Amino acid sequence: MSVVHPIVTVTGSSGAGTSFVKRAVEEIFKRENLNAAIIEGDSFHKYDRATMKQKVAASKESGGRVLTHFSEYANEFKKLEQLFSEYRSTGRGKRRYYIHSDEEAAELNARLGTNLSPGEFTPWEDIPEGTDILFYEGLHGMVRRVKNEKEDAEFYDVAQHVDLGIGVCPVVNIEWMQKIYRDTSERPYSVGQVRDIILERMEDYIEYVVPQFHRTHINFHRVPLVDTSDPFSTLEDEAALVPEPKNSLMVTHVRHQDIDLQKIADKIPGAWLQTPETLVYNSEHMVLAMDLLMSPIIHNLVEKKRAALANA
Repeated sequence: MSVVHPIVTVTGSSGAGTSFVKRAVEEIFKRENLNAAIIEGDSFHKYDRATMKQKVAASKESGGRVLTHFSEYANEFKKLEQLFSEYRSTGRGKRRYYIHSDEEAAELNARLGTNLSPGEFTPWEDIPEGTDILFYEGLHGMVRRVKNEKEDAEFYDVAQHVDLGIGVCPVVNIEWMQKIYRDTSERPYSVGQVRDIILERMEDYIEYVVPQFHRTHINFHRVPLVDTSDPFSTLEDEAALVPEPKNSLMVTHVRHQDIDLQKIADKIPGAWLQTPETLVYNSEHMVLAMDLLMSPIIHNLVEKKRAALANA
């Protein structure tokens, strides 16, 4: 891993809650006075919104596997790996943005002098010089395909470049409920449409998203304490039935040498160690837990960077 140019990733499925963890990490960056190069996972999709719709429709007409944003065939994994590799070596690299909304379009068009619309990509541009750390949030921060002589497929290993990989993987019913709530409240989808998207993505979810969680250093796994056995039926009338934090536990698995998990458990009300590597606590304490878990790792990355620069 890089001492001078560290990389942190937050990885999880659509609806898992990666944006929440992203905000927690960014607060730590502010406290450490770090200038982060922010990389959005959507920006490494292969197709813009209109083209992706055409490609998905064509995959459905062919009767084969439906193309989804989870798949390597809809993403630029080699370019993502190249960015991580270059940044780790030099602190440089290329990035772009995927425009989600009219507000984002107005802001980016004003800065870049472009005339782009939601669903399009901005041009590739250089990461600003002098950043302290690269921070990725998206679907594929720990993705990998090792070379297999029997397969005629491109191989890549994004995970090898990551200094701190954070996985967000709630129990799947909660993940579905959170996705349904977001897509029906913030986007023009019905519960039935979201359910169909979940089903279409399932094979790619299993193949590309799930394997990343045994490569991460910390996994946040939310488990309900109330009945979520049917995440679809009651949401037709009210899409706000995602369990409140107080009605769920956060099971956090840690694989990192900088963490004394027992000391952290002692600072979280009601927390306990289920195993030496697994911390359990009520989800209403998840902001505190995220700060206690991630702060020492990021702080140590920064100290190693500063020491290396001082000795250069």
